[in-house]
Amino acid sequence: MAQVEATTERVVGADAETVFDALADYSGTRAKLLPEHFSEYEVREGGDGEGTLVHWKLQATSKRVRDCLLEVSEPTDGELVEKDRNSSMVTTWRVTPAGEGKAKVVVHTTWQGAGGIGGFFEKTFAPKGLGRIYGAVLDKLAVEVEK
Repeated sequence: MAQVEATTERVVGADAETVFDALADYSGTRAKLLPEHFSEYEVREGGDGEGTLVHWKLQATSKRVRDCLLEVSEPTDGELVEKDRNSSMVTTWRVTPAGEGKAKVVVHTTWQGAGGIGGFFEKTFAPKGLGRIYGAVLDKLAVEVEK
């Protein structure tokens, strides 16, 4: 099994604290940011950053749906880590200042991929698909925080 990685980033027109707070607001803002690839969104514990437990289904392709139950931690300032209890998937959100009134958001996801030919295709195509999905999240985030 090979590790699969996908990274997407964007600079948005709001300060880093505002952007981080929006991402960490699982009981409010976060649900508004999710494109049609996400369904059955539910906050099960907490709702604001560290200690949150959130569920959703992520439909990456027409045939591939992941049932995700994510534990959220904040290991450092400006960083949210979502660890899936149902798989090896870990998504890390990093928000850093990017000049006056701007923030850089980097979302990085890793997981242990399948072996063999299926693993080859997963490692080749999954990062691009996930990049598009998280690109849509970052587009919605920019609209939300730049109001």
